[in-house]
Formats: sequence, structure tokens, C-alpha cells
Amino acid sequence: MTASDPRPAIDAVWRTESARLIAGLARFLHDVGLAEEFAQDALVAALEQWPETGIPRNPGAWLTTIAKRRAIDHLRRRERFAANLVELGRNQGVDGVGTAPDAASEQLDSDDIQDDLLRLVFVSCHPVLSTDARVALTLRLLGGLTTEEIARGFLVPESTVAQRIVRAKRTLTKAGVPFEVPAPADRPARIASVLSVIYLIFNEGYAATSGEDWMRPALCEEALRLGRVLAGLLPEDAEVHGLVALMEIQASRMRARTSPTGDPVLLLDQNRARWDRLLINRGLAALERSEALAHPRGPYAMQAAIAACHARARTAEETDWIRIAALYQALALQTPSPVVELNRAVALSMAFGPAVGLELVDTLTGEPSLAAHHLLPSLRGDLLRRLGRDSEAATEFARAATLTKNARERALLAERAAACEAAAHRMQRTGAAAEPSAMDLDSAARRPVTG
Repeated sequence: MTASDPRPAIDAVWRTESARLIAGLARFLHDVGLAEEFAQDALVAALEQWPETGIPRNPGAWLTTIAKRRAIDHLRRRERFAANLVELGRNQGVDGVGTAPDAASEQLDSDDIQDDLLRLVFVSCHPVLSTDARVALTLRLLGGLTTEEIARGFLVPESTVAQRIVRAKRTLTKAGVPFEVPAPADRPARIASVLSVIYLIFNEGYAATSGEDWMRPALCEEALRLGRVLAGLLPEDAEVHGLVALMEIQASRMRARTSPTGDPVLLLDQNRARWDRLLINRGLAALERSEALAHPRGPYAMQAAIAACHARARTAEETDWIRIAALYQALALQTPSPVVELNRAVALSMAFGPAVGLELVDTLTGEPSLAAHHLLPSLRGDLLRRLGRDSEAATEFARAATLTKNARERALLAERAAACEAAAHRMQRTGAAAEPSAMDLDSAARRPVTG
């Protein structure tokens, strides 16, 4: 790649324009798969022509024009086009099915692009699709990511992602999912599905479940971008702003969450001067908007309020753990979950001592959904260590290390297990207790509701 290579600029244009382009095409084609196909045709044309002609002044309009021509040519070739023209007379003014080429052209040039994007959001996250399919389709259609980029982000084979996307499109077509915004009665559940997909993408970037890296920032950035777009499309939805607030505040810590060598840095050990104040301020502003729109807070706004407690504390010692524990209790009442209870145990332990936290954690040891999860033994190990029960803590950390699939996390847990083991031996020899360690609150606090 040379300094004059236009591909980065074309990639940037595509990332910005692809969702609007696909959404506009899907509105009159009523077929997301076809819409993406013609949008891709336009991208191929750009890759062929722009290196010679330069990037046009309005690249989005250029892509739209090319895609529109391809779509209209397709309509003209369709064997049923004549029948569609007849239907046009019946359906005109009702919907875009059977829209003639010239009419379709006008539709693509209309000012309905915001509504088109919203329709595309709801279609990509439709409940008829599996969670994996929703994530892949959302990143592909709304994020403009290639199949390779999605595969790299989730550490799965490219062929797997390609199959998920193909199957998702087939499923939407087979189910006859309309390209429309859900009816008001269905909208809350559908918005919840959209938010869960975006937060899932963010969480995978914030604390990768597997692989060699502790984080995958590109996924966080994409989720944040999607969240901000959604907030613009649904400005009166409190939970959308709540999710954006949560992601902004959590993302503010990313630079401080790893050492120069990529090793995890736990929350209480982080250099808070490295937290991004711009993102914190944006998150606090989004939280304020959310709280102004709805009372009581929804689950995402509640988690954002918890994240705000950390963000407002200038030092780890200034953290208002009693308020955090109260917020987790409210969240547990609103959306009961073993993971929320784990987080509440962390807050209780910091507010009232590790024995209080351990008491709650021990009520969760028989919870089936946590049986294969490293968070429970990891947290239990930390609480036992703070209580001076190093030998038991070592066992828990070692067990947690066997359960995580993330290499950095596994190394950290193994290191803590070894430190506890050494402390236990030292205690046996000298009777001297080890210093309490910082807790991985930042990691334990992830995926409190949707995970």
C-alpha cells in the first residue's frame, strides 16, 4: 500500500455510507439480500474507478447512483416485471412493491433515509434470527464490515461467518420479514433485541471471551458507533441513551486496562489519568438524557449509573461502594440474574468487607448457569484471598484459569493462583499474612444483564 493508495479512503467511505445505501435499496426492493448485493456492486465499481478518477466530491451520492442503476436494471430484467407494472397501478401509494424504475429512483433520492436505517436496524436484529446471525448481519449491513473482519473480531472461521450471513438472509426471506419499523405494541421487545446485540458486540470487544488479546477495541468502537446512530434514530428512547452512556463510560477506561505488553490491568490498579475524559463526559451526558426521559431507570441506564460512580471517583478510594451496592440491588430486582448477583457481591465486599460478599457468592455456587463460567471461582478466590484464606483462594483461581478461554485472562488467573499458593506456604512457615490484592472489578462487572 502506497501513500496515494485510495483504498483506506474508499474503506472509510464504505463504512460511513454502506448502511444508508443498503437501507435505501431495501426499502423499494423489499429484499435485504438483494439490497446488499447491489450495494456491493457499487463498491466494486468504486474500487475499479476511483483509483483512476479520484474520489468524487459526494461519494455517497456516487455509490447510490451506481447501486440504483444496477437495481433498476435488475427490475427491468425480471420476468415478472410486466406483472409488477400492472401491480404498480394497484399498489401505488401503498408500498414500494412493484415500484417502476423511475419511481424507485425517486424513492432512493427521498429524505426517508433515517427511517430506512431504522428499518434496517430492526430487520438485522429480528427475533427470527439466532443471536450469532443477528450479530453477524448487524456488523455486515450496519457496520459495513467485511466477512473477514467479522470473523477476525470473533475468532471464528471466515466460512462460518459467511454461512451465518447467508442463512440469515434466507431466514428473513423465508419468514417474510417485512422491511418496516415494528408496530408500537411490538417495539419495546424489538428495541431490547437490538440493544442486546449492540451490547454483545461491545462486550466481546471489552473483555474478549477467547483468543490471545484481553480486548478487541475495534468491536467496541463499532458498537459505540452503532449505539450513537441508534440514539440519533430513536432520540426519545431512554434505554438507547442508557446503553450509549454505559458503553461510553466503559470505553473511557480502555487505554488504562492493559499494560504496554498487553497484560490486563485491574480496575483498582488502573491509572485514572489515562481514562478518556471526553468519553466520560459524553457518557454522563447520555445518562442525563436517559434519566430525563424515564423514571425509574431501565437496566442499561442502571448499569450506566453504576459505571458513572466509578467514572466520578478521582481515586479508587473515593469510589462510593455503598451507592454501587444499592444500584446493583435495584438492578437485581429489575432483571434478576446470577451475574448481577456476582456484581452485587463485589460491591458489598468493597462496601462492607469480603465476608459479606463471600456470603452472597456462596449462595451462587450451585447455580447451573455459572458452572462453566470462570467469573464465580475468580471472584470467590479474590474474596478468600482478602480474608487471608490463601490456600482456598489458590484452588479457586486455578479452577477459574481452566475455565476461561482467553489467554491473557488465563495467565493472570494462573499468576494469582501461584501468588496465593506462595502466600499460603509463607504463612505456614512464618505466620505472616499476605497483603490484600486489588480485585478484578472491571472484569467481573461485565455482562451483568445480557450475558
